[in-house]
Amino acid sequence: MNKQAQAVVLLLIGGAVLRVSLTGQYLNYVKASLQPYLVTAGALLVLAGAFTLWYELRGVREADDGHGHAHSGPKVAWLLLAPVLGLLLFAPPALGSYAAGRSGSAVTAQSEYAPLPAGDPLAITMLDYASRAVFDKGVSLGERRLQLTGFAMKGPQDQWLLARMMVSCCAADARPVKVALDGELPDGLADQQWVRVIGKYSGREIQDDVNGEAIPFIEVSEVTLIPVPQEQYES
Repeated sequence: MNKQAQAVVLLLIGGAVLRVSLTGQYLNYVKASLQPYLVTAGALLVLAGAFTLWYELRGVREADDGHGHAHSGPKVAWLLLAPVLGLLLFAPPALGSYAAGRSGSAVTAQSEYAPLPAGDPLAITMLDYASRAVFDKGVSLGERRLQLTGFAMKGPQDQWLLARMMVSCCAADARPVKVALDGELPDGLADQQWVRVIGKYSGREIQDDVNGEAIPFIEVSEVTLIPVPQEQYES
């Protein structure tokens, strides 16, 4: 691979990073707060590739005049095109029910739980609800009507669950948070269907058959089928 080809590879990689960063596709791989860093990295790669290509083309003209010879880099550098082709042609979707069904629920305890803010129903994260339900035994949830958003999946004992993948940085560290649905559910509910539910704390729990963690129930009063949201992960 000569320097001109290396410059083209830089342009392609930088362009691919910019494309996924500016179209929202990056949300399938990393959390939203990383977008500025991705845009910056992509722009720098494009600038570096453009400058290198300009410099090399100018050098080729001078070398032709002086009968110089160009030097090539290692051929293995062409492998850098693999992730570019993956992003442009075979971009995988965000992790969903398949990954959630093979990972244990990631409920985490806190030292204390602040009072919930105003709102009826109050939209809270899956992790906040599951954490308060399991470790605070619903004391801080009380009789509040709560709104959760996630995708449906079947869990232990063929129980319908609401789940959502939680990321600290990117999809590589994603873990699911699961909440069991209690109450009347719509006939159109299917695996991986995104839904918004409104309900109240239920003292019931079942055990995750992957890691043995407790999965709390929510007593559902309303269920709305929704399109797949652009931001599918919680962080």
